[in-house]
Amino acid sequence: MELRQMEYLVAVAEEGHFTRAAALCGVTQSGLSAAVRSLEKELGASLFARTTRRVALTDAGRALLPFARRMLAQASAGRDAVARASQHLSGQLRLGAEQCLGVVDVGPLLERFRLRYPLVDVQFTQAGSAELATQVRAGDLDVAFLATTQHLGSLRRLELGRRPVVGLVHPTDDLASSGQATWEGLAARDFVDFREAWAIRQLVDTAFTDRHLDRRVRMSVDDVHTLLDFVQRGLGVAVVPQHVAAKPQAAGLAVLELPAENAPEWVVSAVSAPTAEPAAVRLLELLAEANLAVAQPA
Repeated sequence: MELRQMEYLVAVAEEGHFTRAAALCGVTQSGLSAAVRSLEKELGASLFARTTRRVALTDAGRALLPFARRMLAQASAGRDAVARASQHLSGQLRLGAEQCLGVVDVGPLLERFRLRYPLVDVQFTQAGSAELATQVRAGDLDVAFLATTQHLGSLRRLELGRRPVVGLVHPTDDLASSGQATWEGLAARDFVDFREAWAIRQLVDTAFTDRHLDRRVRMSVDDVHTLLDFVQRGLGVAVVPQHVAAKPQAAGLAVLELPAENAPEWVVSAVSAPTAEPAAVRLLELLAEANLAVAQPA
């Protein structure tokens, strides 16, 4: 069994989809599929049950998954040990991120960075995407992970991934049983949404404005869990990035697909100044190496 095959196994298991897993690993879908088939042939067992809509682990796949994770963790630890012994990067890394981006997992990324570069003074701040972009432009941050493509000016942008947005309603809502909604239908409901500082609020506001629709935002919040709690209590509906609807706190809520035509997307990017500090460059390199995001140049 090869390390590359273990990486592909974990990616498919987590994404539930070969195409997304291939993008996550930076390979073609055909290459990833061939590697998985080779692993299955070597082990003499099917690791995934494949359907037209989703890929799920078989019993054999579930048995192998924890061993695959341990192999990848050991390989990462080995790379970190070598890096600590051979590289003495110091200085400062000032990083910012919008909350609950979904595409990039900031906590594990910072943990890996601190393990590999213990001499770097790491500072982190959480804020809305527009504010983060302003701080990078002003030189107050070295790198920011954000969910906007607007007003970035001369900043360097690396697209990390994108997700659709979906509607969330209480299970007793008339829309719940249909599994889909129109923008016009949602506009007639009261909304729970984030304050204007957060990227999803700007994205949803623009979606309604572009369709010449007004909506009523009755509840404005600053964190994902409060938003989900309010929707759970029937205080309003919400439009959120797809990954938010998959959170445990959203269990029981009805997830509604929105019309595909001109649909808004949650686009997550890393931005930095044109002349990035060495620590910022190393962070982005580690991001791609650790497969903690879908790395696609914008």
